[in-house]
Order: sequence, then C-alpha cells, then structure tokens
Amino acid sequence: MLEVKDLHKRFGDKVALDGVSLTVEPGDMFGFVGANGAGKTTTMRIAMGVLETDTGDVLWKGDKLTSSGRAGFGYMPEERGLYPKMKIAAQIAYFGELHGMRPTDAKRAAGEWLDRLGLADRHNDFVQDLSLGNQQRVQLAVALVHDPTMLVLDEPFSGLDPIAVDTMASVLQDRSAAGVPVIFSSHQLELVERLCNTVGIISDGKIVAAGSVKQLRAGTARRLRVRIVDATPGWETNLQAPVTTVADDEWLIESDDDRTVLQAATAAGRVVQFGFDEPSLAEIFREASA
Repeated sequence: MLEVKDLHKRFGDKVALDGVSLTVEPGDMFGFVGANGAGKTTTMRIAMGVLETDTGDVLWKGDKLTSSGRAGFGYMPEERGLYPKMKIAAQIAYFGELHGMRPTDAKRAAGEWLDRLGLADRHNDFVQDLSLGNQQRVQLAVALVHDPTMLVLDEPFSGLDPIAVDTMASVLQDRSAAGVPVIFSSHQLELVERLCNTVGIISDGKIVAAGSVKQLRAGTARRLRVRIVDATPGWETNLQAPVTTVADDEWLIESDDDRTVLQAATAAGRVVQFGFDEPSLAEIFREASA
C-alpha cells in the first residue's frame, strides 16, 4: 500500500502542493485527475524520489519509502525517457538489468512485453523510428519489464489511438487484478471513470475529492433529467429547485422531490423522459474544481 501524507511543496512563491494526502491500496486502480499545473506530476515525482517534499511523507507498506522500495516500482514519466538511437528490445532489457534482473531474464521479459503490447515485429527497430503512440508502448514495457510491485504512470494514455488505449488498459487491469497498486494521471476522464475503482481530484495543490466514482456521485446533488414535447414556456421557473436548461425540450433539475417535479412536468406537456441522472466524472470534476 502506498500512502502519501500531507505533502507540501513550493517552487519559489508558487505553492505546488498544499497538504496532499492519498492512499493506493493493493489491487487499486487509482485515477489521479486535475487541470494542468494542479499538482499531479509533482506528487508523482515526490513519490518516486525525483523531487523532495518540503514537508510530509510517502509510506510504502506502512514504512517510510526508501530508494530500495522505489527500486521495485514501475515509473512512466509524462516526458519519454527513452534512448532514441537504441533498439527497442535491447533498451527494454537494459532497463530490466538496471532494476537488478539477470541479462537472460531481462531479455526474455522484454520479448514477452513486446509481444503483449503488439510490438514483437518491431523489436529490432530504433525508438526514433516509431510513432509517438508506439514509443508510449515501449515506455510502458520499460515500466513493466521487472515485474513491479507498484505502478506510477503519468499520462500513460496520451497520444494513443483507441486500439492502443485498449491494449494498455488491458495490461493495467491485469496488473491491478494481480494485486499491484496502480496510480495513473489522465485528462481522459471517461477512461478514468471506466477503469478506476478509486479517483482523486486535485486542484491548486489540494485534494478536493477522493473515493470511488459511486462515492463521489453520492456527494453531489440528485438531479432529474426531464424531456417534454411542446412544453409550456417557462414551466420550470415555478419549481422550487435549481434548473439547468440542456436543450429546448430538456432540463436538469436538482431535486429529491421527484413526485412534485413529475406533476409539474406532466402539466406542462407530453413527458418523454423522466428519471434521476447520474453525473459523469467530468461533471463531478468540474464541480469539485470550481
């Protein structure tokens, strides 16, 4: 289990992290979301020892995380850290050896991951000759080659086509199912919502919401989605509830009193849709970050 406790970090006058705390349990797929500059990358770099925190701690299995603990982690930075003029298979194996693998084991694991990630036929190519999406796959193979105890991935889905997204998502789900804690940041909120059992939303260096998507939804106001054909103009203004007009014939109404709203809607015209509406993660994100 990875625990980040009360991290604070400043860069001059800029407050990058202001008391960030989060927990990633074994087998968790933790989605870390926030606007550019919110603090996601800084948090991950501190967890990986790339940056030092001003105050706060990072714990692994209950103890302060050390360099030996981090050696077992798989890290995928947002900026690619690959050697462009080195062949793919040799490069992945080389990184495996840096993690302490025997050369034969590193070479075998490199081949297995290239096959799994759909790059077996490119094993002898140079990184610089690959598309950006395929370079991203190689970067993931580098993070996975040593069978990591924890995965920390900064924007791993950036620049990938839908097929590559599905391939990478499948790999991460397999690692999570095997009990490996996975934390990744992404701006693709629909992907985070689909893959992650836990989500943390960061804004201006603070965690503003965290939990499962179900828990985050439970913290929002209940909304009714109503569609009415040929509705009486202004019918919604008589409701004692906040109303958002989605289209000429569609409204979102924040209310637990569905009976009263239905009566008003029925009186206003022919109701073709009526029911409670679950907010998407994108909507939860916008509300939490406001």
